[in-house]
Amino acid sequence: MKALTVLAPPSDQFGAPTPEELFNLPPIIPGVDWLTKPVLLAILSSIVVIGFCWAAFANPKVVPRGVQNVAEYGYMFVRDQVARPFLGKDADRWMGLLVTLFFMVLMWNIMGVVPVLQFPVASHIAFPAVLALTIYVIKVYLGMKHQGTLGYFKNMMFPPGLPKPIYLLLAPIEFLSNLIIAPFTHAVRLFANMFAGHMLLAFFSMVGFWFLFEKLTPLGAGVGVIGVVMTIILTGFEMFIQFLQAFLFAMLAAMYIGGSLHPEH
Repeated sequence: MKALTVLAPPSDQFGAPTPEELFNLPPIIPGVDWLTKPVLLAILSSIVVIGFCWAAFANPKVVPRGVQNVAEYGYMFVRDQVARPFLGKDADRWMGLLVTLFFMVLMWNIMGVVPVLQFPVASHIAFPAVLALTIYVIKVYLGMKHQGTLGYFKNMMFPPGLPKPIYLLLAPIEFLSNLIIAPFTHAVRLFANMFAGHMLLAFFSMVGFWFLFEKLTPLGAGVGVIGVVMTIILTGFEMFIQFLQAFLFAMLAAMYIGGSLHPEH
């Protein structure tokens, strides 16, 4: 419970954490402004993912065991559920990117429920924004490369088979949807879910800590127990959301890339 007090110190008489305390964290080393807890956890996540893949595939066995077995299940999940449905015959070419995205975002998210660390990296908008921007650049580049600049915008804004007057309304909507709204929602969906989940976990854990340890009374003990139970339940639910958001982020990346490679679909 001490880790929780470090994560979210009481800001008022009820000990409720505020977004300012939860997400605007000071530099770990005074004077090194860029080295904050989210940055450190992002670096740690990268090291964990690289180490995991290295342990699994540096010396692969014909019959996988241990770490290799887990990694291959993860690879097949991304291949069968993310890459092939949207990329078809091009799936294998993009597996490196999609597997990296999936495991990296998953590790970012899981940091939110790891004891002591207790911070989901993706709850800082800068991190998912960088990944979403990278996918956006790849999407536009591939679209122009495979369809031509004019062809890319034509296929995007003027889908065939519709009455011409419809295009007056549809063309600007498609432009906004594909080039502005899509990359924005790609980043914000991940950020918003991790932000909200972290707030809920911090709130209920602080309720449990406050009423069971700081202000213990017969009535408060019951409220504190509810806070602890809700924290446990929400932690399990949050772990499911963390996996789901990693899957959705990788799936949308595959969908955007596939749309640029195969506009007819």
